[in-house]
Amino acid sequence: MINFFKKVRKNLLSKNKFSSYVFYAIGETILVVVGILIALQINNWNESRKDRVHEIELVNLLITDLNDRKL
Repeated sequence: MINFFKKVRKNLLSKNKFSSYVFYAIGETILVVVGILIALQINNWNESRKDRVHEIELVNLLITDLNDRKL
């Protein structure tokens, strides 16, 4: 995949199509940014899931502790 992008970039620059190269560079930058944003969203989702699991564990421990004190 990287070789494909290298070939496209070399062809555009060698044929003096600077405006096409600029559009290509902007497109490639947008793809990288979108990939980073997706990775950040997945990371945030995973952290939220971990926090919910931890909250459930704490609530269960609290309920257990309160039940033990009543007896």
